Amino acid sequence: MRPSSDNNYPDQHKPNWKIIAGLWPYLAEYKGRVILAVGMLILAKVATVTTPIALKYIIDYLDQNRGLDMLLWMPLMLVLAYGALRFGSTLFSELRDAIFARVAERAMRRVSLRVFRHLHQRELAFHLDRKTGGLARDIERGTTGISFLLRFTLFNIVPTLLEIVMISGILLVAFNVSYVLAILVSVLVYVVFSIRVTEWRTSFVREANSRDNESNSRAIDSLLNYETVKYFNNERYEAEQYDQGLERWEQARLKNRLSMAALNTGQAFIIGVSLIVIMSMAVREVAAGQMTLGDFTMVNAYLIQLFVPLNALGFVYREIRQSLVNVERLFGLLGDKPAIEDAPDAQALSVSQGAVEFRDVHFSYRPDRAILKGVSFSIPAGHTVAVVGASGAGKSTLARLLFRFFDVNSGSISIDGQDLRHISQDSLRSAIGVVPQDTVLFNDSLYNNLAYGRPSASQAEVEHAAQQANLHDFIRSLPDGYHTTVGERGLKLSGGEKQRVAIARVLLKNPPLLILDEATSSLDSISEQVILNALNEVSRQRTTLVIAHRLSTVSDADTILVMEQGEIVESGSHSQLLEFKGYYAKLWQQQQHTAETPAQA
Repeated sequence: MRPSSDNNYPDQHKPNWKIIAGLWPYLAEYKGRVILAVGMLILAKVATVTTPIALKYIIDYLDQNRGLDMLLWMPLMLVLAYGALRFGSTLFSELRDAIFARVAERAMRRVSLRVFRHLHQRELAFHLDRKTGGLARDIERGTTGISFLLRFTLFNIVPTLLEIVMISGILLVAFNVSYVLAILVSVLVYVVFSIRVTEWRTSFVREANSRDNESNSRAIDSLLNYETVKYFNNERYEAEQYDQGLERWEQARLKNRLSMAALNTGQAFIIGVSLIVIMSMAVREVAAGQMTLGDFTMVNAYLIQLFVPLNALGFVYREIRQSLVNVERLFGLLGDKPAIEDAPDAQALSVSQGAVEFRDVHFSYRPDRAILKGVSFSIPAGHTVAVVGASGAGKSTLARLLFRFFDVNSGSISIDGQDLRHISQDSLRSAIGVVPQDTVLFNDSLYNNLAYGRPSASQAEVEHAAQQANLHDFIRSLPDGYHTTVGERGLKLSGGEKQRVAIARVLLKNPPLLILDEATSSLDSISEQVILNALNEVSRQRTTLVIAHRLSTVSDADTILVMEQGEIVESGSHSQLLEFKGYYAKLWQQQQHTAETPAQA
């Protein structure tokens, strides 16, 4: 059974409000828009808060002049003012949203791009351990959470607090302090209750997110390995495993829903009791002649006007808390520094000849298992050095270290005398072309996959590279030619066809150094010979490191290094190594015998 995703969400019960402050740099690009949006916000709240005052004067005028000759224009003017204030509240709110829209969308774009770049800067070990589905969900929820935090923190929490202050001031001036105290106590009880219960619910939110990541990762992993599932008739097993993940997600979501129901019920109860208490105070004063009907209406309007956004404030706080959890995870990704970084004084690689040197290199992926044990060798400029040996001997690790997917534990690797740790990764990788053992293509057209070697290349250059890789005629024979889509990970192409795409890419990149990492290990003998001819063409006049399992593919190399358990045990040309009658000669005989046995049978 494949391991399930771990719960990567920290057990943290207090809101990390510093995250909101961390969003300011993304707003700084449009300071003017932010200031203007805040201005519209204040105007909207002023219009909202003064609307009940206009309503009070309308009712009082009509009530006090009942049965008398009224000046009709007076209530009409008040009604006009009332309507204008209501319209102004909506108008300024919509203008606020329209002005701020670009700010929020640009911030999401900036953060998404930053995360994307950061993930490409992370070391190979991170990507080998990652769960793609869960990571995609983290990014999706995080960017959505940023948009929510920007809009609702600025346009819901702040306006509601401003409205509470303004209404309290009006009631204090118009009536007495008891109304202000009653409202403030109600708001305080509501806020404290909402915060406490929301914090209690946070663990359910985190668990639901974790289970969502787990089930999504499982689904994507299964679909990416569609052929393997089919080979072993494990559709039912995969469905059962996925359903188990969905069941855990369902239970976590159920806890989330039930706790939300408890929160909503408690908030509604607090609002109901507050309305009863404050309206009872107003009814008593109206009966005692201490308050007009207009005053009573104004108090009622303010309470409704206050508790509606306050109820929304409860919803907003819940969503903000959940968004904080999501953004926290997203920023957590950004906070993890890449294990491989350029030195502060890193210089661009200058390739004059292309000579490579490994000097006493020690390396291990884990402290308890050494992979390379003092490996030293050099590749003269324009020469081909092949590395052979049994699986696990450390061959592919040499290629990963040369490409600087990892740094050596001790010793050094240099190109033309320049230590890889002192040059920029971008310039290093620009100078190296790689034909990997397993070529994975983008789910795109053949042309775009070929042009990926150098996206700025012209169509003629792309087609020329395909011709050099013995791929052009095959592509022309396809109904859609270069526009043929290759499918997920290039599954519509054979192994040999994908390898030729990899070779064409390298030809288009035209680097001075080349790494061939078991580029023909999965091919049949006919395809292998075609690929070998193309590889020989590619490696001509380039410094080349060849990692190989089949010795027949490297017999023409200038030098062959034989590795065993992380050490070089033999080196020389093919003929020299056969004369030594050592480990290489033994491997050669074994592989020759294996190749001849089927033919004899």
